[in-house]
Amino acid sequence: MVAKLILLFVGLPFLEMVILIKLGAEIGFGPTLLIVIGTGVLGAALARSQGLSIWLQIQQELQMGRMPAEQLVDGLLILVGGIVLLTPGLITDFLGLLLLIPVTRNLFKLWLWRKFDEMVQGGQSDITFFIR
Repeated sequence: MVAKLILLFVGLPFLEMVILIKLGAEIGFGPTLLIVIGTGVLGAALARSQGLSIWLQIQQELQMGRMPAEQLVDGLLILVGGIVLLTPGLITDFLGLLLLIPVTRNLFKLWLWRKFDEMVQGGQSDITFFIR
């Protein structure tokens, strides 16, 4: 677990920096800066629209008396995508955009559901329901 965290917090920023330097050397500082800013602006607009859409779906599900579990997972993935877009770099921008696009977000959602099922089946997670 510690190795994964080191890789995430040291390796990923290093790789992002190398990619930005190489890209800047290839196409120049200005175009590289425009790409980074453009992905940020596109991501912010997408996060806003997708977040609003999911918020409305959550309200709709609650009004019908249903638990909006799938929409809450969508909301979490949109939040993570927006946060990842705040970090400078092309890898994180790409990952953030993938989390904001509904088709690719569904793939992440399926992966999360499977991972959660594996944890429950393997006894790594325990679900407790509190009834009032």
